[in-house]
Amino acid sequence: MENINNITVLFGTLITLLLSVVAYFIKQLHTDFKSMEKDLIEVKTMALIIKTEFKSGNDLLNQKVEYLEKRVNNIELTILKNQDHEK
Repeated sequence: MENINNITVLFGTLITLLLSVVAYFIKQLHTDFKSMEKDLIEVKTMALIIKTEFKSGNDLLNQKVEYLEKRVNNIELTILKNQDHEK
């Protein structure tokens, strides 16, 4: 009978130790997931910032191109008018 009690205590201790190890690794996994979630939020924020900067840069370039097209058009009209007056 005493032998059965010793085996029960031994198995109980072993199960407790194994569950403790499992709980430790689950806690570490949870911490890693929280860290990954923070990193993911940071990456999303940086991607949004880059996207916004790219869009504003693209808009500025489009404005410059439109301005230059208008200038070229005006210069061409001026040249054509001068040629018509010379004839």
